[in-house]
Amino acid sequence: MASQHLKNTGFLKEVISLQNVSYPAIPGAGMAMTRYLKKAKGKSKKLKYRSGYQDTHTQVFYFLLFKFLLFTLVTMRNIFNKRRKLLLLVLLLAAGGAGLLAFNESDKYFQIAKNLDIFAAFYRELNTYYVDDLSPEKVMHKGIESMLEETDPYTDFIPEENLDDLKFMATGKYGGVGASINTLGDTTVITDIYEGSPMHRAGVKPGDILLSLDGKPTKGMDQEEISRLLKGNAGTSLDMLLKNPFTGEETTKKIVRQEINVMPVSYSGMVSSDVAYIKMVQFTENSGAQVQMTFERLKQEHPGLKGVILDLRGNPGGLLDEAVNVSNIWIDKNKLIVSTKGKVKNWDREYKTQQAPADINMPLVVLTNRSSASASEIVAGAVQDLDRGLVVGQRSFGKGLVQTTRPLPYNAKLKVTTAKYYTPSGRCIQAIDYSHRNQEGEVDYVPDSMRRSFTTLAGRKVKDGGGIEPDAQVEPQFLSQVAITLLRKQYIFDYATQYYYAHPKIAAAGSFQLSEDDFTDFLRFLDGKDYSYKTHSEEALESFQSTARKEKYYDAVSKEFEALQQKMRHDKKQDLLKNKTEIKRLLEEEIANRYYLQKGRIERSLAWDNEVNESIRLFHNPQEYQQLLK
Repeated sequence: MASQHLKNTGFLKEVISLQNVSYPAIPGAGMAMTRYLKKAKGKSKKLKYRSGYQDTHTQVFYFLLFKFLLFTLVTMRNIFNKRRKLLLLVLLLAAGGAGLLAFNESDKYFQIAKNLDIFAAFYRELNTYYVDDLSPEKVMHKGIESMLEETDPYTDFIPEENLDDLKFMATGKYGGVGASINTLGDTTVITDIYEGSPMHRAGVKPGDILLSLDGKPTKGMDQEEISRLLKGNAGTSLDMLLKNPFTGEETTKKIVRQEINVMPVSYSGMVSSDVAYIKMVQFTENSGAQVQMTFERLKQEHPGLKGVILDLRGNPGGLLDEAVNVSNIWIDKNKLIVSTKGKVKNWDREYKTQQAPADINMPLVVLTNRSSASASEIVAGAVQDLDRGLVVGQRSFGKGLVQTTRPLPYNAKLKVTTAKYYTPSGRCIQAIDYSHRNQEGEVDYVPDSMRRSFTTLAGRKVKDGGGIEPDAQVEPQFLSQVAITLLRKQYIFDYATQYYYAHPKIAAAGSFQLSEDDFTDFLRFLDGKDYSYKTHSEEALESFQSTARKEKYYDAVSKEFEALQQKMRHDKKQDLLKNKTEIKRLLEEEIANRYYLQKGRIERSLAWDNEVNESIRLFHNPQEYQQLLK
């Protein structure tokens, strides 16, 4: 009877005629729905809500739900271009919800529509009868988050209020004051100032204590809330109460926010008389143009240049097009850099270099580590596969997935993985297989036995499924436990602040060094401060002790255990002296940041950078450089 009624209204014919409608014509489904409601309103007394209630808001809800169901079915059929015959589709808005009748049970689209119907009915009943009020937004967001758990971590729902974060990822721009903060307990401290920013022009210094914003005390606020208050539209003002950490003097500053542009090149310069260095922190709009301009300037200023280092360590990636543009600086025109392949075959693309390169002969090294991902790996993979230069450092992260954004109602966005990318040799370097999960729903890395071999242009063997492996491996440097503790508890930072106010000037960042007296002064600064920690060995011993007690073995080995524990007990003062070189370097970097900002910190760190020093060595040994390319 229900399907007969639909047939009489002519609605079934309208629905079937929409199967192959093009995407822009989808709004017609809404008109079909309106016509159906008008026809059904006076013709059938059977159309009543199963739950026994009927009101305008509920009708509107089901009207919108129907549009959503129909939109989903039609759009997905267009995307996947399925040619199977649709047996019968009946969407009936009855008194309690949308009924789905006579649909082929094996059809994927029936399953989608069926479960959307169940979901809508479930939420309606829950919202109507649950004893307490439920926040629709909170409940729906929980549902979205649960769906996203079945995908990879890069697919995400972005509500309207978070669109600025998406914009920053693409452009490197945001409205704010140009500073970083750190909140420890009830104290919030300015940690970094961006050169040329409103905070820099206002004379705010790293180490200054932030007391209030627009009259609101920062005490009790978490770091995320304070960061949100610091950001805002360009041109808006912010009253800030600051305290000098050295004198204790409080001052009020009116800061006018501006558009902050975090530049993709954070530092460039010479690391030896004939080797240039360019550090990229992200791939945002116009990154390629900025890197090329930087390279050409260095090349012009230093005619005897023997090589250039492109540092992509810690670079999480960004725009795919900009990865192609950066590669184009050193790779010839019309060369394939990357290709993308996904479910929607019409979106598969090949990305080739479009311009004449700036230099195709200059020896090139690309630095990577475990935090080099996405667009960074596209550049490193192209340089390696085309044998244009060497990759030096550690294996990269292994993110071979491409995301695009899709519009959602109310200005929200879906950032969704739509494809995998492939380097010029044809390999996908995605390291984690999100398409296969174990019984607990966990994912794992692609096993070495499943990794396939490919060849570069010159015939060198490279593998897929595990990031970009360097041509010249350099072991990573790890901080000691005492150094990590000093950083985490802000003692390195606090001493640098004290040093800054006690020393009006220091040497250039690249040559600045702490004296022995300075280090002794730092040791005195630590007197009475808690920087205790547990070594990994001590943690392992505690775990052993706990297990031995549970299994009733501890009494038998207690004497041996206590003797071992005594031998392994560390002395904090001795640990400081044992790791003196490492701690001095951290202090020098932080102090350089006080006088020369971020560029000073980077410049100082280059002196003991193992990957940079290995690159310089390779440039100065051209035979070894060429041998690694064969």
